[in-house]
Amino acid sequence: MYDAREFAVAGGLISYAPSFAAVYRQAGIYVAKILKGAKPADLPVLQPTKFDLVINLKTAKALGLTVSNQMQLLADEVIE
Repeated sequence: MYDAREFAVAGGLISYAPSFAAVYRQAGIYVAKILKGAKPADLPVLQPTKFDLVINLKTAKALGLTVSNQMQLLADEVIE
């Protein structure tokens, strides 16, 4: 299991990680607030709210593993 989508794309079995696009979007919102005069110390600390699940079925097959259909339906991306 990996912490970035790119590892599953490169051949890892599965990754579950915050959506980098959502994290960068939130960072951009923070920068905009700071540029408009907000004090960084007054901004709340946020945690990611969107996570991406990527399953690599090629790797699962090579390892002799079966990934259930329900798990595949939950995934944001399935690599076949």
